[in-house]
Amino acid sequence: MSEQEITEIAAIDARAYPQPWSEQVFRDCLKAKYHCFVFENDEGLLGYGVLSVVMDEAHILNLCILPEKQGQGLGRELINYMIGLSREKKVETVFLEVRISNEIARHLYDRVGFNEVGIRKNYYPAKSGREDAMVLAMYLS
Repeated sequence: MSEQEITEIAAIDARAYPQPWSEQVFRDCLKAKYHCFVFENDEGLLGYGVLSVVMDEAHILNLCILPEKQGQGLGRELINYMIGLSREKKVETVFLEVRISNEIARHLYDRVGFNEVGIRKNYYPAKSGREDAMVLAMYLS
């Protein structure tokens, strides 16, 4: 991911999520030296991922594929790449949060081996108040 791609990435985020990240959040991720990836082919930019690695833990902060490209295995490819990088970095556990209502993402995370480890009450802003997040983990060691 580069600074020049942030406007396009934020536009994808806005199309995919009800409460998208701002361009500044993506800039802050680059500045913080998080592992920020784009997923692209000859059609262009199809998605992105943001991974934070600290010591023996990794946290998938964001992962998104264009809504019209979902269901084609691209999300699985991207998350498997992020898990592989986590293994290379000697990470023991990968964490993420997902909206309770995001059944498509929850199904993907289940298929690649994540397990529920908790619930964060009222974690996400929602149209009518707040929404719970499911906390998932994958143990690599």
